[in-house]
Amino acid sequence: MKNSVSDKNLFIESEDEEDEVDECDVEGGAKDGPASDGSDSSSDESDDAPRGSRPSSYTNQWPQSYRQSIDMYSGVTPPTISFLGTPSLSRLSSSFLTSSFGGKHTPDIINSLFKPLLPTTSDNQQQQPTPEEIKSSQSILIPTPSRKSSLGVIPEDKRVDDHGLPLSRQCTFSQAVLNGVNVLCGVGLLSAPYAIKEGGWLGLIILFVFGILAFYTGLLLRKCLDSEPGLETYPDIGQAAFGTVGRIAISIALYMELYACCVEYIILESDNLSSLFPNAHLSIGGLYLNSHVFFAILTTFIVLPTTWFRDLSVLSYISAGGVIASILVVVCLYWAGLIDHVGFESKNDSILSLSGMPIAIGLYGYAYSGHAVFPNIYSSLKNKEQFPSVLLTSFIISTTLFAGAGALGYMMFGETSESQFTLNLPTKLVVSKVAVWTTVVNPITKYALTLMPMALSFEELIPSNQQKSHLYAIAIRSALTISTLLVALSVPFFGLVMSLVGSLLTMLVAFIIPCACFLSIVRGKITWLQGSLCALIIAVGVATVGVGTSSSLAQIIQNLS
Repeated sequence: MKNSVSDKNLFIESEDEEDEVDECDVEGGAKDGPASDGSDSSSDESDDAPRGSRPSSYTNQWPQSYRQSIDMYSGVTPPTISFLGTPSLSRLSSSFLTSSFGGKHTPDIINSLFKPLLPTTSDNQQQQPTPEEIKSSQSILIPTPSRKSSLGVIPEDKRVDDHGLPLSRQCTFSQAVLNGVNVLCGVGLLSAPYAIKEGGWLGLIILFVFGILAFYTGLLLRKCLDSEPGLETYPDIGQAAFGTVGRIAISIALYMELYACCVEYIILESDNLSSLFPNAHLSIGGLYLNSHVFFAILTTFIVLPTTWFRDLSVLSYISAGGVIASILVVVCLYWAGLIDHVGFESKNDSILSLSGMPIAIGLYGYAYSGHAVFPNIYSSLKNKEQFPSVLLTSFIISTTLFAGAGALGYMMFGETSESQFTLNLPTKLVVSKVAVWTTVVNPITKYALTLMPMALSFEELIPSNQQKSHLYAIAIRSALTISTLLVALSVPFFGLVMSLVGSLLTMLVAFIIPCACFLSIVRGKITWLQGSLCALIIAVGVATVGVGTSSSLAQIIQNLS
């Protein structure tokens, strides 16, 4: 990330010029190796040669830190080891496939915790000797630009892309699928039974329809990335479609979605810990804090220091099981229902509930809030032609988990289904404790990673003469963390907040914006069918925003009053 648009711009431009010269020097050898970024088979030239540098119009625009921070959040960088066989088979969340997953980075990760958040100029000068040192010591806040040799053809195993990632370690199919599932299967999975309770059994049709539409808009993002060289992230697409205003507007929407997820984490921790320890409270003088408020504050103090880390990849060792945690919670639900015979006593014959359908629509929409990461996953794929299969597989797995958890959970608890099915599980059962503690631990490890993209975007605005001090970065991250606590305490309604986010932000990011960008970028080259589908999806998104957002806000206001 670059923190100024004055001195730093000169540095970026000079680096880009060097990269362009280097590309010419290695062009003959690069054609034999895999492409690091670029377009799919629709542009053969882009596939044959790796992207050495992005145009300065994209590189120098705020937010410059988006690619690096979202890569860390979603884990699109593959590890040096495989997982679940070969090829290896990771919302959310979220840092399973990070470049620091290999054991050889451990000393640098530990040492980086004691470094300033923003390295000094002397530090930067000392971090340039070798690509390996640059790669291991680069921070999230200010990644060191990779320098390619101009003395001849660079060996394939030594080539790095413009983010310092080795081309030979780009994501395989299975790794990309895990990244997609990890992003899609987040905390929204817990509200699946509650969504069916609100909308009835027929409401599941909306889940599958949204899944199909979200899959198609994911493919549209790919077409936008392939429209011109240098596009790598969602904000890049917004700038290509609508200029700087589009880039900034889309970035704000993406960051608001991540911020709302952090708020949901605080509410989630408060609800589940309160169910485990209902009698917990704190009295300070005349101030009384009940269990919900106490655990919300406690969770905030626990996650606050993790947001100060210079290198958040240290959290990847803990939060590596994002997908595993989601599967484990669903398995616990099935175990409690089918083996321990919990529930199945309440009647659940609600076929269709029109009154609760707007809330259900928002919850179903939230289940597909992964489009902010899809461009990064595509850019990091070793074989770009596999992206449609990666996307389809991720959607099938995520939708199956959501529908399966929702169906069984609603059969078990019926109209008593809570906004999180872990709150319905009997606390005395071992399987319930496993589910609840998994739900509690997982968001704590992901909070800092989820908040980091937004924090880094603010840190880019720090004056260049203040970069040596990390107090500004700590102050920004602390303020954002405290603000999520205040919002969570103000609207402590997990299901309603999720429905609001799904109705408003997810519809914008997943439905409306991809179609609008595609129509703007491609313009006269689209077919009649593509134009009709985009118009239909935009209409669905706008209708959902209107109905779902108003209903969610109305119920939140009603509960507050």
